[in-house]
Amino acid sequence: MDRRFLTVLGVSLLFALVVSSIFYQMTSRAGSRSGNKKVQMVEVVVAAQPLGVGVQIKPGDVKLVRVARDSVPSGSFSKIEEVVGRPVVSNILLDEPVNAARLAERGTGFGLAPAIPAGMRAVAVKVNEVVGVAGFVFPGMRVDVLATVRPPGDSGARISTILQNVPVLSAGQQIQPDSSGRAVNVPVVTLLVSPDQAEILTLAGNEGRIQLVLRNSADLAMGKAAGREMSELYGQRPKAAPVAAPRPAPAAVVAAPPPAPPPPPPPEEVVVIRGTTRSVERIGAGSGN
Repeated sequence: MDRRFLTVLGVSLLFALVVSSIFYQMTSRAGSRSGNKKVQMVEVVVAAQPLGVGVQIKPGDVKLVRVARDSVPSGSFSKIEEVVGRPVVSNILLDEPVNAARLAERGTGFGLAPAIPAGMRAVAVKVNEVVGVAGFVFPGMRVDVLATVRPPGDSGARISTILQNVPVLSAGQQIQPDSSGRAVNVPVVTLLVSPDQAEILTLAGNEGRIQLVLRNSADLAMGKAAGREMSELYGQRPKAAPVAAPRPAPAAVVAAPPPAPPPPPPPEEVVVIRGTTRSVERIGAGSGN
């Protein structure tokens, strides 16, 4: 066998051995450094079962788990007593950390009340199977509200859209959609409206009938419905607004003639007696006497 080949082979093996030794020392040092660094663990409150909107947290609804400090989400809690008694305003999944943004403060009530934003109102509306779109009105959906009323002094009914894109808070006593998506007939639907809209909705419900119209939750456009009258169902044209009679043109103003000059004052008269002769003379009469 060629000596030069053996020499090259030996040098190559020696070089590979040196490189392997250096690499081994570097990895062992890095491993020892990482092993000496301890991961700090902390306790975090998580849901022991799924928690829906309106649930007031009890001690058995949550539990403590240990997680790395770097993995703790912002707004989480480290003690169970910090969350007990607070109502849930947004769904919390199983083993999900309980976050402050998903809870309301203590004393704000439970059930539907904590889910009502500040400045808004919840108004209950009576519905039936037809009005409730055959039971397919679930919490979280959005609807338009139509009102059928008879205006004062009008013989026919009129229907018009009074509210649009109104969120549904609850259907009956359910404030969460059915997990299976089944339709549930409910007698009452609760809508989330502003104070002004609450007045409109209540007035329409007392004076007429209301109908809910289901809409796509992603459709935020506000339509411009003109409303319809009962006469239009029978092919009659809606009554035109009465036209006010034209006012008569004002009469021309005629200037009054100037007043006549006052008559001249009567002349003064003087009685003159000469003996037995009596005469009357006028002063300023221009008689020449």
